[in-house]
Amino acid sequence: MSKYKIAILAGDGIGPEIMREGVKVLKVIEQRNDVEFELVEAPFGASAYFSHGSSFPEQTQALVDSADAVVKGPIGLSHEESKKIPVDQQPERGALLPLRKRLNTYANFRPVYLPKSLAHFSPLKPEVVGEGIDLIMVRELVGGLYFGHKEMGVDENGVRYVREQLEYDENQIKAILHEAFKLAGARKKVLHNIHKSNVLKSSVLWNEVLEEVAQAYPEVNVVHTLVDAAATALCLNPGQFDVMVMENMFGDILSDQGGGILGSLGLMPSACLGTDGKAYYEPSHGSAPDIAGKQMANPYSMIGSMAMMLEYSFGMQDEAKKVWQAMQSVFADGYSTADLSKPGSGVQMLSTEAFGDKVVEHLIKHG
Repeated sequence: MSKYKIAILAGDGIGPEIMREGVKVLKVIEQRNDVEFELVEAPFGASAYFSHGSSFPEQTQALVDSADAVVKGPIGLSHEESKKIPVDQQPERGALLPLRKRLNTYANFRPVYLPKSLAHFSPLKPEVVGEGIDLIMVRELVGGLYFGHKEMGVDENGVRYVREQLEYDENQIKAILHEAFKLAGARKKVLHNIHKSNVLKSSVLWNEVLEEVAQAYPEVNVVHTLVDAAATALCLNPGQFDVMVMENMFGDILSDQGGGILGSLGLMPSACLGTDGKAYYEPSHGSAPDIAGKQMANPYSMIGSMAMMLEYSFGMQDEAKKVWQAMQSVFADGYSTADLSKPGSGVQMLSTEAFGDKVVEHLIKHG
């Protein structure tokens, strides 16, 4: 029997609600396979700061180090609540970025997927969605502006200033490009390279390294696209993309736009893959404190993140596919949750828990 230790970091806001539904799915997978999941919960995020004095407590750090995989819920509170936390302990700076650095999760995979049968979720016109949306954004996750030197101060003239550095070296760039090329080679053999080399020298180096790495993948066709043009193209013709690769900040912005063309970030799970088999999995959306505790949030992105964990960390590709199919079947059967659909949209509204129950029911019935 295979045994895996999974760190469960429920996070803030709707995190605990959607995490519970993902855990229910893991229990089904465990029961019908020769596998055992040891699920260990730990505090993380704003709630951890208020309960433990740190948004990434030492006990959580130790758990993350020992786990075979980490599942993280969304973190963060409202603007007013966040002001009660010191700037460097606010969950994005005090927990999320240190987690990424600790595990060196340099490769972020974010699928932007919407089959034609669910095209009604998208704000795009049916003729733009076409046969559906199916692309993956590959984002470098531990370099660039977010991890460079940061400084705030007042100059000799009494003028406040801020200085933040965007830094990459060729090894960081090579690492993420190899991941993107391998993925593109396994799919449609087209890789869109997203950059801003007409302005940023970091993109000039990025493109130079890409030309070198591309020699090892002659079967992959590279399409160079400026990031602002890519943002427009995602709205006008998302079907032209299959695998997109980009640096950290571009990936942060465009992946949120990816959620927008689907109709919600609630439909976007993600995998964050590091060195030595380390990885964590998380929904791409925020903690939605305004609906926390109301059973309105759809657990799709959390359950989808766990499906990605089954595939990437545990090699359980068949079970991962069944989880995706189960979630999509719930939508296809005419069900949704209040955060994704409005009353009168012709669907039957479910609570967060009821949606998770439907996924489990489908898995058991058709698994």
